[in-house]
Amino acid sequence: MTDHYTALGLGAHASLADIKKAFRQKASFYHPDRNPAADAAERFRAVQKAYEVLSDDALRTAYDDNRRRNLLDDPLETAREIWHNYTKSFLPS
Repeated sequence: MTDHYTALGLGAHASLADIKKAFRQKASFYHPDRNPAADAAERFRAVQKAYEVLSDDALRTAYDDNRRRNLLDDPLETAREIWHNYTKSFLPS
């Protein structure tokens, strides 16, 4: 499961305004026309998907519920994935 909050660099309690601001910043940075990195298009799509889910109240509620359930089902694997996605955003590819 992809962590949409990590894709936008936000915490789980981010407001809609924070989500919009982070989306604009990340989308501008990772846009394939502006970023020559090999994974720019993939990250751009992840940012778009994260915004699509987190900006819609119903989708965000369902995502948050599923996210909490996954943390309870397999917390170690979820923590590894969150940590991997978090460090991936800082480390060069």
